[in-house]
Amino acid sequence: MSRNPLGPTEHPVKVLIVDDHPITREGLAIRLSREPDIRICGEAIDIPDALDAAAETAPDLAVVDVSLKSGCGIDLVKRLRGRWPELKILVWSMHPDGLYARRAIQAGANGYVNKEQAPDVIVSAIRHVLAGGVFLNPETTQSLLREFGQTGGPPPDPIASLSDRELQVFRCLGEGLSTQQIADRLHLSPKTVETYQARLRTKLGVDSGVELLREAIRWVLATA
Repeated sequence: MSRNPLGPTEHPVKVLIVDDHPITREGLAIRLSREPDIRICGEAIDIPDALDAAAETAPDLAVVDVSLKSGCGIDLVKRLRGRWPELKILVWSMHPDGLYARRAIQAGANGYVNKEQAPDVIVSAIRHVLAGGVFLNPETTQSLLREFGQTGGPPPDPIASLSDRELQVFRCLGEGLSTQQIADRLHLSPKTVETYQARLRTKLGVDSGVELLREAIRWVLATA
């Protein structure tokens, strides 16, 4: 993929938007299109769509939402990073920074922006990332520095101890999806989903599927 410096240039940087909400994609595209040095080269709604678009358009930066039509944006970050090591990736999401920012950075993203922030923040984040920096809000930066500086021991929040896939299954449960629906969304077998549910019960200290479902619904509502 070609890399262009961000700034006044005859060749604007190319941005790929990956989000499963049409209004959100359109709103972001309109905002970014106001910048003379940024051009929207493509849009995608899920992982296969995004990989095809990236291969076809060779973006300089991808803006990736955590929740996609199928699959998870964190998984997409890993796949994009594996195929295009030089691609800049900025994750933006409505989900809490404290949980997803860490996962995004560990997956290979160059920054994380919460959708609740002002629209101009995404522009600043894109410029910062393309200039070679990592973009996080100050509170998240300090939290990650403290976390990465720890010498060991389990994280205080049991949700934070979940793997990316376990967290995906947990969120799907909280959204009311059945085992088969979770399997279809995450491209897993129902048996594998059941295995993840068993792991979740162990990690979260609940004794039954009903308790796990209750905890998942409570968490989804609290983080919505």
